[in-house]
Amino acid sequence: MIQELIVITKNNVGVPHLAPMGVHIHCDSIHILPFRPSTTLTNLLETKIAVLNYCDDVRVFAGCLTGRRDWKLNGLILDCALAHSEVQLVRVEDDKTRPRLICKILNTVNHAPFMGFNRAQYCVLEAAILVSRLQMLPLEKIENEIAYLKVGLEKTAGERELEAWNWLMMAIETFKMELLK
Repeated sequence: MIQELIVITKNNVGVPHLAPMGVHIHCDSIHILPFRPSTTLTNLLETKIAVLNYCDDVRVFAGCLTGRRDWKLNGLILDCALAHSEVQLVRVEDDKTRPRLICKILNTVNHAPFMGFNRAQYCVLEAAILVSRLQMLPLEKIENEIAYLKVGLEKTAGERELEAWNWLMMAIETFKMELLK
C-alpha cells in the first residue's frame, strides 16, 4: 500500500526539509523511494531519521511542490499534522534512479481526529503528483488528467483545496511557458 504524506528530514546541521511523497507500507516497515538526486535522500542517508506527517491539508502538498515550504513545525512535526510517525533507516537497497530506503517505525502519535477526505482533496493530491512529474510525463497526458480532476474539484472544493489547486495550475502554466522559450 502507498500512503501520500509529508516526509520531513533534516540535514546534519538540523535544517528541516519537507517533501510530499508516497511511501510504501510493508507490514511493520516503511519503504521510502526518493528519486536521485533529492534532499530527502541525502538527509536520510546522513542522519538515518525522518518523520512521516499524516496531514489532510492539501496546501502543504501543493505548497512544497510550488516553492511554499514555510509551514509551521514543532521539530520535524507539522503543526497541522493529524498524526506523525518517527522512522529510522535500517537498510538501503541501492538503485541508480530510486533507491529503496527501508525504515522501521520508532513511534507514532495521534494529534487530531481524521474527519475524512472530500473529492477535491483527492484531486489536488493527484494534480500534485502530476506536477512532480512534469519533466517525466507527456504534457498531453498531464493536461488530460488535470481536465478530469478539475470536475471533482469544482464539485467539492473548499478554500484550502482551491488555493492548493491554483498553485499547482500556476506551476503547470509556468512549465508550459518555459517549453515555448
